[in-house]
Amino acid sequence: MLYPLLNFAFRRAAARSMKLVPSIGIAQVPATPVFLYLHVPFCEVLCPFCSFHRVQFRADKASAYFRALRAEIAQYHDRGFRFSGVYVGGGTPTSAPEELAETLALVRSYGPLDEVSVETNPKDLQPHVLDLLVQAGVQRLSIGVQSFDDGLLREMDRHEKYGSSEEIRERIALAAPRFRTVNIDMIFNLLHQTPAMLDADIDAVLATPANQVSFYPLMTSPNIERKMGKAMGLPDRARMQRYYRRLLQRLRPQFTPSSAWCFNRGGTSIDEYVVNSPEYVGLGSGAFGYLNGRMYASTFSLRSYVECIDRGRPGITGERVLGRREGMRYDLMMRLMGLSLDRAWVRERYGMTFERTMALELAALKLGGWVVENDRGWQLTDRGMLLWVAMMSAFYESVNEFRAQMRARIPSEREEDEAVIPIVSIGRA
Repeated sequence: MLYPLLNFAFRRAAARSMKLVPSIGIAQVPATPVFLYLHVPFCEVLCPFCSFHRVQFRADKASAYFRALRAEIAQYHDRGFRFSGVYVGGGTPTSAPEELAETLALVRSYGPLDEVSVETNPKDLQPHVLDLLVQAGVQRLSIGVQSFDDGLLREMDRHEKYGSSEEIRERIALAAPRFRTVNIDMIFNLLHQTPAMLDADIDAVLATPANQVSFYPLMTSPNIERKMGKAMGLPDRARMQRYYRRLLQRLRPQFTPSSAWCFNRGGTSIDEYVVNSPEYVGLGSGAFGYLNGRMYASTFSLRSYVECIDRGRPGITGERVLGRREGMRYDLMMRLMGLSLDRAWVRERYGMTFERTMALELAALKLGGWVVENDRGWQLTDRGMLLWVAMMSAFYESVNEFRAQMRARIPSEREEDEAVIPIVSIGRA
């Protein structure tokens, strides 16, 4: 009962935090290099479970979009922004590999980067695409697999698009030796996933040469849940707890957690940027950023985005200022998502006021057995990792609902750009 109640409460609180006001963009240039997130919204087919900002891939639209994205990156560089690393998400950034490589070359021309990460799907793990990514300096490749079960892949309409379980394994084996980090994105607590299916997915992950895996619980939004409820039922949040405990039990000791849902093997992989980078600039249509205590969002209209950039204006259209206490809570949530909150880090950022302001929250976390305190700071327990997965799921589900609302404001573009598979067809595995 605890976790559904926490999910409900946290989802409502997170939804309130996503209420933005109009913005003219980032006014203050950071004094030090900042992490860069680039959003590429194109996909060949739009999966009905996905709430991210994405549109149907068309070569002409992708070419115009990447041209605008490079122009926006140049605008920020000309203003004095410097970048410490870059993460390209989507959508499927590798749907236009040549455009992606040109964009990464531009970012790298502005100075050295600590990290270059790109999302992709199994279908794009072809030799010529991998060659382009290696030449572009990509160090971390995150592959959207979701499941190795052919039946579940068919339910998600991924079997024909991205290949069978056997084909996916072969493509991962082809890619793995070429990158410092090969991450496999998986989903657990899928609607028809049995414990045996979960164990089989874990076995498949352990057998791959990938040195990182991210296991996300099935996350939706109220809009998608309404459709799912009518067609095939809703995810079982109580079962999520059992499945997560099974993940921890089975992945160890080969994989060790680096965040509540990301696990590394071998100790040389690159972790998620949201955990490692407390502040980042988000560029591209539908991108989010967090800098100087403000959350930013760019327009979800591709037409408006390209027009804004062509006029020399930023793509950012909305922002929200986080109060000091709210900013502390945000840092508490994001840093503990990476399993620990370093006392020296928060004191450098907030002075001694953090521990006084967050005293009630920290005491409650320790009392519940979710966090232990030591000389260096605060550390999540396994029990706390489960709590954080539930909280972060609620947070991202609220972001998903915000995305749905933003997309609802551009109905003409949605009709033109979206070819969504009817969700009722997903139950016919």
